[in-house]
Amino acid sequence: MDEKMNNIVLVPTDFTAVGDNAVNQAAEAAKYLKYKVVILHVIDKSTKSQLKKENLTEDSIHEKLNFITKKVKNDYGIEAESIARKGSIFTTISDIAKEIGANLLYLGTHGKTGMQHIVGSFALKVVTSSPAPVIVVQKRSFKDGYHRIVLPVTSGAGPLEKTKWAAHIAKQFNSEILIYQMSDKNVDKAVKQIAEFFVKNEVSYTIEVAPKSSNFEKQVIDYATSNNADLIMIMTDPDQSFKKFILGSWDKQLIFNASQIPVMCVNPRKLEWRKIVSY
Repeated sequence: MDEKMNNIVLVPTDFTAVGDNAVNQAAEAAKYLKYKVVILHVIDKSTKSQLKKENLTEDSIHEKLNFITKKVKNDYGIEAESIARKGSIFTTISDIAKEIGANLLYLGTHGKTGMQHIVGSFALKVVTSSPAPVIVVQKRSFKDGYHRIVLPVTSGAGPLEKTKWAAHIAKQFNSEILIYQMSDKNVDKAVKQIAEFFVKNEVSYTIEVAPKSSNFEKQVIDYATSNNADLIMIMTDPDQSFKKFILGSWDKQLIFNASQIPVMCVNPRKLEWRKIVSY
């Protein structure tokens, strides 16, 4: 069954500097995509503990969200609204994404360590439970769009969905796709299919084959950094039941890359692609 998509970017915030950056990047992207932004705060045990510590009520959460939403509207000239929902970030974020039919989710992370809401393995759990692609951002600011997108290709498994999202983003931001292929003959066919799709959809691209190495994730990060990439796009792996998604160790290294390049994670879904990009 196709997921319903409503041209919405969902962005959770924990009201930290990283959360603020995620909101700003989501708003900037929404402006390009002509989407609405929905700003979410999950009221969990950490929130309640902080409120108690500061002698505040939950009304203060709504006040913060209203302030951020108003600022986003004024600064970016886009439609925006906010939601505060009691729950857990592990389930509530994905539940809200499904409920509102979000096309895209932005997630701020403080990296692998820290004590904030969305950190390390917490972020990974949110990524793999999301019904929509997730763009994970660190502290690096958004710079007027995604002009150079690195698309690593490691196998022939599931390239079409990631390719369609890459084409969709590229068309919206007038981007160039940098296909970075693992040195493996078995990958050649997938890369050929990706290239043909980009040609058909008039997407600018280049292809480069990585030198043989046992550390492809480092090669991808170095390649993205040296080419001033604005985004890296990866796809999670579904389990056999297709009910959950798995991030490999190399995916995690990409997500938390030291260059702080945003990473778009796509969970394989049966989406109504005719609404996204032509075949």
